[in-house]
Amino acid sequence: MSRRRCCGQINEGIVGQTFIPQGRSRWPEVFVQLEELEAIRLKDKVGLDQVECAASMGVSRATFQRILGGARTKIATALVEGRSIIIRGGNYTIKNRVFECVGCGHVWEVEPCTTGGKHGYEIACPKCGSMKKMKLDNGLRHTCSGGQQDAHGQGGCCGGNS
Repeated sequence: MSRRRCCGQINEGIVGQTFIPQGRSRWPEVFVQLEELEAIRLKDKVGLDQVECAASMGVSRATFQRILGGARTKIATALVEGRSIIIRGGNYTIKNRVFECVGCGHVWEVEPCTTGGKHGYEIACPKCGSMKKMKLDNGLRHTCSGGQQDAHGQGGCCGGNS
C-alpha cells in the first residue's frame, strides 16, 4: 500500500474550471486536480525550474515531477482525444498571502480571502497601520491595487497572479 502524498500548496486564483472541445466527445472527461494545474502553471507558464516549483508548492522535487508528469499526461490525452477537461479536487492547501509595507518594510502573512480573510486592499500593515503595501509572490513584488479590480475582477492582492 502506498502512502498518501503530501499536500501541494497552490495559489488561490483559478480562472476556468472546465474546458470543452467544440462538438461532442465520445470519450469521458479528464479530471485535472488543482495541484496538477498549479504544477503546469509554475513550470510551463511562469517558467520556474523544478527545484523552484517544488519549493513553491512545498513538496519534494520528485513529488513535483510526479504531479507535473500526471498533469501533462492528462492534458495531452484530452487534447489528442478531444475530451473535456474538468479542473477540481485534489490534495492541496491554499497559500497564505505575504505582504511588505512600503512605509516601514514590515513583512507579514494573511490568510486567503476565500477562507474568511479580508481582500488585499482592506489590509493595513499590522506594525504601522499604513495601507501602502506590496504583495510578495516567490520573491517578486506586485503593487496592490487599492480596491481596483484586475482583469479577473479581483483586487490585485487577492490571487489573480500574472
